[in-house]
Amino acid sequence: MPIASPQARTPWRTLLVALLTLGLLWLFFRNLEFRDIWRAMAAAHPILIVAAIAVVFVTYFLRAYRWQAILRPLGHARMRTAFRTTVIGFTASFLLPARVGEVLRPYLLARQEGLKPAATFATVIVERVLDLVTVLLLFACSLPFLGVTVGSQVKTAGGMAAAGAVGAFAVLFICAGHPERLGRWITRLTGWLPAPIAHAAGRLAHVFAEGLAVMRDPGQLLVVAFWSIPLWLSIALSIWLTSLAFDLTFSYAGSFLVMMFLVVGVATPTPGGTGGFHWMYRIAVTQFFGAHADAAAAAALVLHAVSFVPITILGLVFMSQDGLTLGRLREMRETARAAEMP
Repeated sequence: MPIASPQARTPWRTLLVALLTLGLLWLFFRNLEFRDIWRAMAAAHPILIVAAIAVVFVTYFLRAYRWQAILRPLGHARMRTAFRTTVIGFTASFLLPARVGEVLRPYLLARQEGLKPAATFATVIVERVLDLVTVLLLFACSLPFLGVTVGSQVKTAGGMAAAGAVGAFAVLFICAGHPERLGRWITRLTGWLPAPIAHAAGRLAHVFAEGLAVMRDPGQLLVVAFWSIPLWLSIALSIWLTSLAFDLTFSYAGSFLVMMFLVVGVATPTPGGTGGFHWMYRIAVTQFFGAHADAAAAAALVLHAVSFVPITILGLVFMSQDGLTLGRLREMRETARAAEMP
């Protein structure tokens, strides 16, 4: 039976992404009045929105700085290159499906700085683990300061999140000092699986172990983990400022609860989290903070624009300067994926 080529599969994948995006946008806009959404946007406080945009740029500088710190044991990576490739990578993820920027970002940096592509890709996996741990901890720590009554289920989720975050960081800390242990654990766990699945798990473990090898010094890992805190505090600040612009006056601590919902929203495989981002923000601020649905919808639309549009514009400028186009990035995707493995 012939196997469909990637080109043949692409239209179906694109169609599924389009249907998912439309479905999520329908869930978001249903039962809303567009006239009221427009009124809420017109009444928003522009100074707070401009402040939120400025914070977003700070967030990307922090992302690049943290990434540079993770990359340091591999070799020298210039801050300029780390920042530009970070912005280009996120721009590709915003505009193209399948999170291609997560693959292209380390590939572009490795090519420009002469680093090992597989190890550079592995640092992105380390980033994602640190992001998850940081978000869970901030969410758990924010629960006593939300200023609203939350159900027992949310409190239980917060406690489990804190325990899970601490446990995940402990495992990461141990494996950073002894990455060879991870390979042995994965080999034992996948020994009973079918060969293709075991092989794929082994390849992933190899790349992840290489990323942890970059972090062999647990002290360096703690430094990188420390920089994850201001990074996510700045993300929460942009959420809070944009919400205040629409007179959604929950506390700054409340933005960590909203952020947890948005993390789920952007996990949907749509360009820029379109649909999922909007729907999850609306649920969070209406269910927990009593926001009016139309004001929540207006704030969600503007927050999405604040989070993605300015950086996307900057990314397109950087791409133009480097002679890159979206079509060229699509072509580079397979080359980048091949370079992921050592």
